[in-house]
Formats: sequence, structure tokens, C-alpha cells
Amino acid sequence: MATSTQTIRDIAAANPASVRVFEKYGIDYCCGGRVPLSEACEAKGLSLNEVLASVQAAERPLSPDDKDWRRESLFALCTHIVVTHHAYVMQESPRLNQLAARVVSRHGATRAELPIIQSKLAELTEELVTHLGKEEVVLFPYIWKLEQHTSENSAPPRGCFGTIEQPINMMTQDHDYAGKLIAEIRALSQDFTPPPGACPTFLAFYSGLHEFEQDLHQHIHLENNILFPRAISLEASHV
Repeated sequence: MATSTQTIRDIAAANPASVRVFEKYGIDYCCGGRVPLSEACEAKGLSLNEVLASVQAAERPLSPDDKDWRRESLFALCTHIVVTHHAYVMQESPRLNQLAARVVSRHGATRAELPIIQSKLAELTEELVTHLGKEEVVLFPYIWKLEQHTSENSAPPRGCFGTIEQPINMMTQDHDYAGKLIAEIRALSQDFTPPPGACPTFLAFYSGLHEFEQDLHQHIHLENNILFPRAISLEASHV
């Protein structure tokens, strides 16, 4: 059962259903997930007892269809991230940028925040596409080879870096910047709240941004809080 002294990331890793609770209360479980639940609640002025009760109420045993990514192979986790979250970014980015252009064209003259949101979205998606490429071409294949080396006792893989912590630090910095941009978009859009009487395109745009944020949080959580620590530990134990 979750406790107030556990870190947000440990709670989210052990109980995936808690992620919905953290999203509801606006608690950062991906980039800022290294703090205890009590500290996160205090920083946001939330009732610790209320949030903890909600987290504990959401706890449930993993079903046969659930994956405990703390125990699955790193190859399986990397594959899941690529097939699920990388593919989502590549699919949704063009659609959201097209919606942004249409909304700005129709409403940008009267809503000053929209061109800024459009600009930040374009920067975010460009950053993410570059980031995904680095993971798929360099980092993830190295992690796969590292895991294979460990299981087969074969020759360790060679990377274009010292230890795996170096590229992971770079990826984590990318995550922090992506998290900053999506947080700024949320603030500019007043928590993705369209104005009264908004047209269907406007509604679709803000709804799409909200879904994009949720997927990005889950994506970063899986990497920052599960994949990266496991990869660092695996390399350190077989140096």
C-alpha cells in the first residue's frame, strides 16, 4: 500500500492505476517524480490525506493483461515504448500542428495565446521527433545489446560514450525540456479549456493537446522511472 514517504515515481511504477490520480491532481510523476508524496502535496497545496486516500483506493492487483515493467525484459519495455509512445508522437504531431494552424487562422487575431501555443507546439514536436530518433538509433539498441550480453555472457557492447549514464542524462534533459513546453501550453490554454461556444476544430485541438500531454507523461515515466534506472543498474553490475 502506498505511503506518504514513498516517492511519486515509485508509487507510479508499482501501481500504474495511480497515474490517473496524479493526473487528476496535477502531480508530476514523470520528470519531477523523485520527491515523496508528502512533499509533492505540500508544494501544490494539496491535502496529503485526500491524495493518499485516492492513491490507495486506486490500488489493485495487476491483471494477467497488465505488464509490470519493472520485471519485464528491457527489450520488451523498449519495444513497448517505441510501438506505443513513439508511434503516437509520430502520428499525432502532424495532426495537432495542422489543427493549430487552422485554429490560429480563424481565432488567432482575437486570442493572443493561440499563436504562442502554436509556436510552442511546433517546437515541442520538433524536439520530440529528434529525441525519438536518438533513442531508436543509439540508446535503445545499446540497451538491448547490454541485456543480451548479460543473459548470454557474451562480449559487452561498444557505445560511442563512456557509460550509459551519459546518453541517459541527455535524454533526461530532453524530457525535462519537453515537460516544460507542455506545461507552458497547458498554462496558456488554461488547462486545455476552450472558450464558450468554441467551434469543433477548437474543441478537437484542445482535446488533442490534453491527450498528447497524458501520453507524454506516461512515456517519460516509463523511461525516467523504470527503463533508465534499470539500464544503469544492469551496466553497473556487469562492468
